[in-house]
Amino acid sequence: METAAATKSADFASAASRDMAAHFMECGALDTNLTLAPGGRLVITDDLLNGTVGDLAAMSMAAIVARDGIVAKAAILPLGLAASKIRPSDRVKYERLFALIEETAFDSGVRESAEALIHSRFRENQIKELAAELGGTVGPARQRYRAFLDVVKLLADRKISEGLFLDEFLEFTRAVAGKLDFGIYALCIDRLFVSAQVPVMVKASLCKEICKYPPLVRKELITNLLSSPKAEPELVHYARQEVAKVLSQQQMTEIVLFTTLKLAWAAQRERPRRLSA
Repeated sequence: METAAATKSADFASAASRDMAAHFMECGALDTNLTLAPGGRLVITDDLLNGTVGDLAAMSMAAIVARDGIVAKAAILPLGLAASKIRPSDRVKYERLFALIEETAFDSGVRESAEALIHSRFRENQIKELAAELGGTVGPARQRYRAFLDVVKLLADRKISEGLFLDEFLEFTRAVAGKLDFGIYALCIDRLFVSAQVPVMVKASLCKEICKYPPLVRKELITNLLSSPKAEPELVHYARQEVAKVLSQQQMTEIVLFTTLKLAWAAQRERPRRLSA
């Protein structure tokens, strides 16, 4: 019985890891950032470095298809570390994997990192250099994020004007662009949009600024707002008007389709709760 239970558990774990890798592949096909589950929170570097995403197949897929370069680089590190711990004669499969990452990864920085690890023969020193480079980028950006949260509190306490808050938001965005896990940045924006402490006019101004962002970032953040059950209807209506005003028909179609997909994901998550209630 114990053997059968252990086998069943191993099969379940294997299926879960395959599902995660397949899900990441679907995210790449949808031209969106990686999430831990459909409609769930976005993947950040910690998920790949602390074992939340612990399967090599899923991490390999993350390195290849992640649109967030910070996340893709984080996926490279545990893969390189695994390759460094086996005998050179057994390392062929990792060499093939990293050659594939070098050829096909969406992010150019990841392709360069994969090439560097191949040439160094997966030396730990090279892996440590890549980890230090990643930490040197993400660490200061996260500190800047925490400092911005203090600015949000000042707005909530009415200690700064709405105009000054918007100036601080834009400066914060410029400071962390490309240096902070997009999942953390998106979470920050999502919370601003639903916070009762942030005036709706400020939220409307944030929405207007986000419509100027690069297409992938804009799509992710705007569809989060349009599919949010906690956002004020007035703000959602304004967001629809704003995107219709500034986006092309093709871009609008992408927004509508991705919003519909996120709403479908949300409905799937709610269904088991309703059945169990």
